Amino acid sequence: MTMDRQRLHDHALGAFLGVAVGDALGATVEFMLPSEIKFQYGTHRDIIGGGWLKLKAGTVTDDTEMALSLGRALIASNGWNVAAVAESFGAWLKTRPVDIGNTCRRGIQRYLMDGSLSGPFCEGDAGNGAAMRNLPVVLATLNDNAAFRQQTLEQAHLTHNHPLSDAATLALGEMARTLLKGGGVMECRAVVKALICAHPKFQFNPYPGRASGYIVDTMQTVLYHFFNTDSFETLVVDTVNRGEDADTTGAIAGMLGGALYGASAIPKRWVNKLEKKVVSEIHQQVSELLRLAKS
Repeated sequence: MTMDRQRLHDHALGAFLGVAVGDALGATVEFMLPSEIKFQYGTHRDIIGGGWLKLKAGTVTDDTEMALSLGRALIASNGWNVAAVAESFGAWLKTRPVDIGNTCRRGIQRYLMDGSLSGPFCEGDAGNGAAMRNLPVVLATLNDNAAFRQQTLEQAHLTHNHPLSDAATLALGEMARTLLKGGGVMECRAVVKALICAHPKFQFNPYPGRASGYIVDTMQTVLYHFFNTDSFETLVVDTVNRGEDADTTGAIAGMLGGALYGASAIPKRWVNKLEKKVVSEIHQQVSELLRLAKS
């Protein structure tokens, strides 16, 4: 493996492991307020499980599970097939996952009932569920801008059809692609500047202080901490300690942090806590998705 390919693999693996560790860390404090987290944990920085879902330490939630489900469909189809993605999401829903957002559930159930691969625009679809799971598309379309845009929007519209969700999912994906290809924080600032220019609601400085599942709150939290920290651990810890939808803000921050800093920058104590089968599938998917990007 050449140095460039080694670096790409490390940072792609970092992005996917970042989703999982951010998810598992954040799940403990999901729906808590920052003041409640501080009272109970001081600073929450270890994967200990519990939380409202009473999880075993290292268990991931819908953020990681839906990303893996999307990756399975891409790999099994040897490329893009939106119907295969919908089937994969449907199969996942039938396993009775420990956690799933209402908008994701509604979209998958619609597909299972009538086979439709997108719903009409809905004001209630401005959640973060499409953004949290899009990394497999990012990896598989690393060298194809048009395919990245098309596949991102098609996977998003299976459950979420809203301009703010679309814009955020594309911007996060563009940031991850930029970082994986060797770009840095400055290049990401240009992506975010364009997002805020098109949708001023995403302005995050000064930080408004909300970290809910509304895509604007999610983005403001993740972007504020992404641009104001200088290590993977600090980025993810600071993000999840904002509480509210902490598993998803943690997963998205972890994706960007892993893409920027690489797998080697993720604390070993976090990776070692994850379920072995999840870590194993992430390793396998990263190799396969990068192979799709090459072909």
